[in-house]
This record gives sequence, structure tokens and C-alpha cells, in this order.
Amino acid sequence: MIEKKAINLKPMNKTFTIICPTDFSECSLNAIEYAAKLGEKYNADLFLVHVPNKEDYQKLSSGTIGIDDQYGFINKKLQNLVQTVNEESLTKGLKSCTAEFVEGKTVDTILEFAESKNADLIVMGTEGVNDFKKNFIGTRASKVVDRSSVDVFLIPRKVYFKAPRKFVYATDYLEEDKIAVQKIVELAGFFESEIDIVHVGTKIKVIDKSLHLTMVQELKPFIRYEKINYVLKSYRDEPGLGLENYLITSKGDVLVTLSTKKSWFDQLFAQNLSRKMSYFINKPFLVLKTA
Repeated sequence: MIEKKAINLKPMNKTFTIICPTDFSECSLNAIEYAAKLGEKYNADLFLVHVPNKEDYQKLSSGTIGIDDQYGFINKKLQNLVQTVNEESLTKGLKSCTAEFVEGKTVDTILEFAESKNADLIVMGTEGVNDFKKNFIGTRASKVVDRSSVDVFLIPRKVYFKAPRKFVYATDYLEEDKIAVQKIVELAGFFESEIDIVHVGTKIKVIDKSLHLTMVQELKPFIRYEKINYVLKSYRDEPGLGLENYLITSKGDVLVTLSTKKSWFDQLFAQNLSRKMSYFINKPFLVLKTA
């Protein structure tokens, strides 16, 4: 295990805060559904944020709506979303849902907004892989993941909320796994989900087996959750494709990984974050970040 670093943990008396950017597209609406469902479990404050641009106006407004009316039109759309979320989720545990209209550069504004709200989680839709953009993930989403200091949950366009049966956590045997798995246990506990803690390599080496055994021995007494499986897998393909294969064959519902400067995730994705992340983007993808 490497040197210890801290993972963001919310203070005991702080309300869990979720930020969900929306541009009113199908994928962002799916993200709002996920954000609301998670907000119910965390008894969270949910903030919807819209960062306007010309494409949004062209998409949402008709030829009869003038430029002066477009802000009001979009504000009305935001308030309709808030009303829908409140009607559906306030009685189920969500503490609040509000929306804000904030101008600026999209990625910078999302990150600044999350910081201003002392957010615990950003839930964000992504187009992911589709017939027109193969091996592509929205560059805004990838930039948010790369630059965010808080956890980011990516929701693909064609994925609708369902209670996850299994979380798959990709580990590279970091000391931070102890805290990261605690976060996953909290989330999995809401749904009584299984957790697979899996290390994927191109071939299993003696050192991998030794590190795996050490990880299991250290985590078992530290993590109080019965539905955890510890898995060491080897594939001929590169680790990214191997992890995708495991996610499919194990019937995992959510992929989770830890992002640190020295982590396996960053080594795997740093060179071409957008292309590599498309391997997994047909499933919700939770990226845990360091302090």
C-alpha cells in the first residue's frame, strides 16, 4: 500500500449536497432523475444549474420567441423541472430541490457553482457512445471529471434509473481504497447492493496476488458490509477493455473508480480521457476524487 491521503468526507452535521447541470437534453434529464433518487437516499439538497449558450436557445425556443424572452423561457423550464422533482421526491427523503441560471463558460461555471455550494457530488449526463459519435464521450463531462475536486457521477443518455444490484469498484491497491470503499458501502447500503472490488491486469503476476491478498486482509476488518466480493482478474486486452469485459460478464450496474494523481484510473485515462471513458459509458460511472 502507498502513502496515505484523505478522501472527501462530509462533516457529520452537513447536509449532503448534489449538483446536477442541465441543458434540457435527454441525457441531462436522465441525470436529474438519478440525482433526485440519490438525493432521496442521502436526504440531500439538490441544486439544478443551467449554463446558457446559443445552442440551448436555438434548441428550446421557436421562431416566435424573441431574444428578450429566452431567459424567461429557460427559467420557466428550470422551474418546471424543480416542481416535477419536488412532487416526486420530497416525500421520499429529498430535503430540497432548487434551480439556478448561471452565465459563464460551461465547465468553469459548473465547477465554481459546485464549490460555492460546498457540494459532495456532481451528477452529470453524457451522450456517451451512440450511432453518430462512436468512441466518444461529451468533452464537457470528461473535463468536469478531470478537474472536479468532488465526486462525479456520469449518467449515459440511454440509461434510466433503476436500483443498482451491483457496484463494481476498480482498484489498484491504494491506501485510499479503505475510505473509498466506505463511500461505496454507504451508497450500496441504500439499495442492499453487492460490491465487487476488482483488480484487472493484463496478466496476473505474483506481486498482484500478494497485493490482492494484503488488500483483502486489510479491508475485511475495516469494512462492515456483508455483500462484498474481492476479485482478481487477468485479460489479454488492455486493462480498460478488461474492466469493461468484467463489468458486462459480472452484470455490474455501476462502475466506480478512484481518481488520484498516481492512481490506476489516471494512468489508464490520462492520455485520451474522452475515448477511453467511452468503454464504460453504457453504464453509470462514479468517479471518486481526493481532497
